[in-house]
Amino acid sequence: MSSSILTARNLSKVVPSTEGELTILHDLSLELVSGDSLAIVGSSGSGKSTLLGLLAGLDLPSSGSVVLAGNDLAALDEDQRARVRAEHVGFVFQSFQLLDSLNALENVMLPLELEGHADARQRARALLERVGLGQRLTHYPRQLSGGEQQRVAIARAFAAEPAVLFADEPTGNLDSHTGERISDLLFELNKERGATLVLVTHDERLAHRCQRLIRLEGGHLVDQVEP
Repeated sequence: MSSSILTARNLSKVVPSTEGELTILHDLSLELVSGDSLAIVGSSGSGKSTLLGLLAGLDLPSSGSVVLAGNDLAALDEDQRARVRAEHVGFVFQSFQLLDSLNALENVMLPLELEGHADARQRARALLERVGLGQRLTHYPRQLSGGEQQRVAIARAFAAEPAVLFADEPTGNLDSHTGERISDLLFELNKERGATLVLVTHDERLAHRCQRLIRLEGGHLVDQVEP
């Protein structure tokens, strides 16, 4: 039986506003095991990105808990949470988040070098070849198309073999054809490497490729699809 890799219990997020306290997320719980894929959907302002940030330890809940790869995130300070993310988490963002001053190979190598991997260059090259960019290793982000930049970002996210991959609107800046190819690649790599995928998207077709789906409205869990 697969073990739990990510557990959220009674998560709530409350922030101050000009009209008093505003609850962005209301009492949400979920549990994911290794290899799961989860889509988080909902309209803008429904709490999707807030939930993603809490699950990844980028933010702390007002109440409730998140346990990621056996670590209770609320019990850790920011440096410790950063260490958990570095060891167990990968990210793919809508805006790619590549470093303009580094070429494709260097962008993928960077997290590996920060973790002290002696074979960073070989691993980065192999991943870029896997995503079809073996001939673009020395190209800088400005020399790559949006789809190519996202493929570099996906290679970087999988480079450190994360237990959980968080993807925030990974096809949001791409045309439908390129987005479809990026989606295929994301799920292929996820299956190959056995990571757990947590995906925020407005794209219902992409969302329904996941094993599980939850829908948020006004910070409330209003629907979920289980296998």
